[in-house]
Amino acid sequence: MKADPVSLRPFNNKVDLPVADGGALGTFPHGVSPADPQVILDSLEEGVVAIGLDKKVLYMNRAAREILKVRNELNGPFDCRKVMNSSECQARCVLEKTVETGEPLRNFEISLVDSTGRKRVLRLNTALLKDAGGKVFGGVEIFHDVTQIVALKEELKGRYSFGRIIGRSEKMQELFDLLPVIAQSKSTVLIEGESGTGKELVAHALHENSPRREGPFIKLNCAALSEGVLESELFGHVRGAFTGAVQSRLGRFELASGGTLFLDEIGEISPTMQVKLLRVLQEEEFERVGGTKTVKVDVRVIAATNRDLKQAMELGEFRKDLYYRLRVIPITLPPLRERQEDLPLLIQSFVDRFNVEMGKNIQGLTSDAMQVLLNYHYPGNIRELQNILEHSALLCNESRIDVRHLPGDMIPGQAQSSFFEAALLEREPLKYVELELIRRAMELSGGNVSEVARRLSMGRSTLWRRLKEMKLA
Repeated sequence: MKADPVSLRPFNNKVDLPVADGGALGTFPHGVSPADPQVILDSLEEGVVAIGLDKKVLYMNRAAREILKVRNELNGPFDCRKVMNSSECQARCVLEKTVETGEPLRNFEISLVDSTGRKRVLRLNTALLKDAGGKVFGGVEIFHDVTQIVALKEELKGRYSFGRIIGRSEKMQELFDLLPVIAQSKSTVLIEGESGTGKELVAHALHENSPRREGPFIKLNCAALSEGVLESELFGHVRGAFTGAVQSRLGRFELASGGTLFLDEIGEISPTMQVKLLRVLQEEEFERVGGTKTVKVDVRVIAATNRDLKQAMELGEFRKDLYYRLRVIPITLPPLRERQEDLPLLIQSFVDRFNVEMGKNIQGLTSDAMQVLLNYHYPGNIRELQNILEHSALLCNESRIDVRHLPGDMIPGQAQSSFFEAALLEREPLKYVELELIRRAMELSGGNVSEVARRLSMGRSTLWRRLKEMKLA
């Protein structure tokens, strides 16, 4: 969309621009004059500054002078950088960008220091200034002070966050009180919670707020690797240890020495690997695959699982001694459906993130769209909410995300009806439904095959065959 020019119709050949104190800041080019600026523009709460192509201030209304703390003696044409003392001015003038591209800036935030030395944050729009012949001779910045709003956001962010974890619910506030204490310890942590609840974010936050923050943060998804590959990844191997081991390689434990090792999906490791992991946790030493030399390490281990390890232990699927060795400090993350009051914060956080990533300026959601998100049950938890908002932000070219921008399967009744209608048109309707369930379960689990098999009550070998049919494996 091209910028709407600000056309100033002439009523004299040459016009001095009045300002709030009755002086004149500058003179517009021949054939251009303002339409009652003293009365109209000085009645606005927003600051208005007209700047020429030579970066001289042509006009400032009352609000602009008050916001920028402009001294009364500045009454003649002067360089705009005397009052717009912003880092953006040094890097890339916003009006230059508007003039060059013809594109307006909408709700663009800049930080500056006013004449009193106080840091301020302004949210501004820009537009072109054109003379009667349509020739561009400058631009206009229209802005308001959002310093207090930004400060309040930062205060709320500090109160309702820890690292990149966000929440205002009682359960999350209890977690935020606990995490700084846990971060200072070297004790092993077991993070439990459904897929998509943010277990890796918690692990990152613990590391970044710990005395080990300068050390490495190494992560490994245990469910993604076979037993042999997992052992080599964890402990490393020596040259010739197995076919293809043409050189020695360090494992994740050695790479994480002095820092933190995050073992995701720990509940998926085999009984043999459980024994080997237990020894490392107890002795802080191990041998590389194929080697005989004992390697000592200084690593803090944080493990995560979406399985009920206590139940797995009782069924004999997980070692009791390893369970209690991992669970020195337990953390349980609640599913999103149990922290509904966190949804507005999370939604705005994702909207802000996708605005930056996609170069958009979405202000929020319509009340109807927000109601749909607040009433949804989120089987995929925060990961699913993130995917929903990424989808919606991509489709939205307006100031607010509306219901029509949301994924179709979120609309009550509509998704179910259209899904079954589509299935009935297929040659093999039941197979179509099965494959769609698998696809959806894979999305919600982040590709965790073991979890999908459990959720669908399907054998792993059967699931693998279906995934190959779908070309997902």
